[in-house]
Amino acid sequence: MIKIGTRGSKLALWQAEFTRAELARIGVESELVIIKTRGDMIQHLGFDKMEGKGFFTKEIEDALLRGEVDVAVHSMKDLPTQQPEGLVITAVSYRENPADLLIIRKESVDMGKVFRFKEGGIIGTSAARRKAQLSDYRPDAILKDIRGNVPTRLDKLRTGDFDAIFLAAAGVERLELDLSDFEVVTLHPSEFVPAPAQGVLAWQTNRDDVETRRIFKKLHKTDVSSVTNVERKVLQLLDGGCQLPLGVHCTRDAQGNYHVFAACHHEGEMRRVRLSSSTNTGIADKVVREIKG
Repeated sequence: MIKIGTRGSKLALWQAEFTRAELARIGVESELVIIKTRGDMIQHLGFDKMEGKGFFTKEIEDALLRGEVDVAVHSMKDLPTQQPEGLVITAVSYRENPADLLIIRKESVDMGKVFRFKEGGIIGTSAARRKAQLSDYRPDAILKDIRGNVPTRLDKLRTGDFDAIFLAAAGVERLELDLSDFEVVTLHPSEFVPAPAQGVLAWQTNRDDVETRRIFKKLHKTDVSSVTNVERKVLQLLDGGCQLPLGVHCTRDAQGNYHVFAACHHEGEMRRVRLSSSTNTGIADKVVREIKG
């Protein structure tokens, strides 16, 4: 019986149930162990005001190290690039739509504006990456921190606390949310660049747990890891976590060529990079060199 460590939010539970279903598909039984993280408990601060990295993962990782769970399932974008001693990312999932969505109140729509929200609109996000890119495109926007799970954020939007909020398309699609009472703008990942590994789940295990690692290798998507490795390498080279105003998105075309889009607020200005290569070797280093100028 595999014990799956997970947060208790609706999206985290979807991820854990997806993991259970994937394990059942290969004949492995599992159960869920729900763990509260610091990120769940501290709701009054924006991500950029919280100290350290991994505030949605540390408590789950600690349980993994203690042997209380066999595997942790994370949104890969929440996972620091440096793994705690003794833990490894054993496998990654398919990639859901990596785009960001801008969810706008109908009363706040202005179709003549970039991203379709009104002049001076109040936009809810706690992500430094989203703040930096939105300010670059729409300097008139008023940015305001927002916390809480997805339903809570949508309730705040409905009651008029915000004119628009950001959500990851992956979460919206996985939870099958009905957003028909809002204007929804899908932001193209090459222009409004998502977080590294957005839309991908990571399965984390103990390094020495050979049996669990062998099971999860059967679920591993090598095509996905080939591009998320590039994205996370850029993040690692810039020594960043959730607080870093960095977006990186990598795709691979039918001929096997890699295409990387990056956006980072560095030294007071937005730096945008687009690079293509026939190999992923060294491409992250080139992106970082261009960002740093």
